[in-house]
Amino acid sequence: MPENIFRNKTAIVTGGARGIGAAVARAYLQAGATVAIADILEEQGKNLEVEGGGKIIFVKCDISDPGQVREMIAKIARETGRIDILINNAGVSQPSDTFRLSVEDWDKIVNTNLRGAFLCAREAAAFMKARGGAIVNIASTRAYMSEPGWEAYAASKGGLVALTHALAISFAEYRIRVNSVSPGWIMTGDYGELRDVDHRQHPSGRVGKPEDIVRACLFLTDPANDFITGENLIVDGGMTKKMIYED
Repeated sequence: MPENIFRNKTAIVTGGARGIGAAVARAYLQAGATVAIADILEEQGKNLEVEGGGKIIFVKCDISDPGQVREMIAKIARETGRIDILINNAGVSQPSDTFRLSVEDWDKIVNTNLRGAFLCAREAAAFMKARGGAIVNIASTRAYMSEPGWEAYAASKGGLVALTHALAISFAEYRIRVNSVSPGWIMTGDYGELRDVDHRQHPSGRVGKPEDIVRACLFLTDPANDFITGENLIVDGGMTKKMIYED
């Protein structure tokens, strides 16, 4: 992919202050875009803003709050003059005993992961309508497979996959493409701490890295790939295709 493929474009990355989001933000910066990070983590976000040398803008925002989302998108549009790409990466996870999961915790997870993505997409699309754009929702393989205690997170990510194809149809007339990426196990910490068994259980032979999700986002937002919309790309090293039986 050419380094300047996103030159003169603005990419917003929610939850971009650390982890996968920070890797995505840096990638769009390297590819020539002006990058806006929306996150509640102010210190990390401002550090990235300094690192970006004027090409990264940090806006503190709780994406579950409609008013804050509206102000965040408007501020970015004012400062950059346009919005071309939105990566809905912000999310929270809080596994809990199903019988003890409070309504408050349920609402926090669903309102951030699902409602927040919808609010950001709707507000960003209003600015994309004139020239088109691309939205990528970061979902999860937990939309399709589970462990005990992940009901709220799984429901939010399953809803996000459904929201993706719904928005793709609603925004089609404005040439706004909407796709999602469902990561599996992506190690955002010290990769060297992983065990051999962690890698071997993946058909790909390794645990995922943030760069794997970065490449998926760059691919789905590349203007040359304008025939792809409403799709969910699973990036999990093949784990959702693997049958697992006890010996």
